[in-house]
Amino acid sequence: MLVLSRKQNERIRVGDSVVVTIVRVSGDKVRIGIEAPPDVRVLRDELEDGLVGDVTLEAAAELPIPRLLRCVG
Repeated sequence: MLVLSRKQNERIRVGDSVVVTIVRVSGDKVRIGIEAPPDVRVLRDELEDGLVGDVTLEAAAELPIPRLLRCVG
């Protein structure tokens, strides 16, 4: 697993087509923005089991830091 430290407005590139931007850090939460092509599924970890069907993340979705690290890694 790759673990990185990023500040607000800094980015992480995943491959050639995915960009993760740290939008805001507040307490123990990080707000992130994910830019990905339409054919790349982006799901929160708890939605991966498929019980809820297809989900579109809202711009306001927040992930706790430990879960964010699992998603990025």
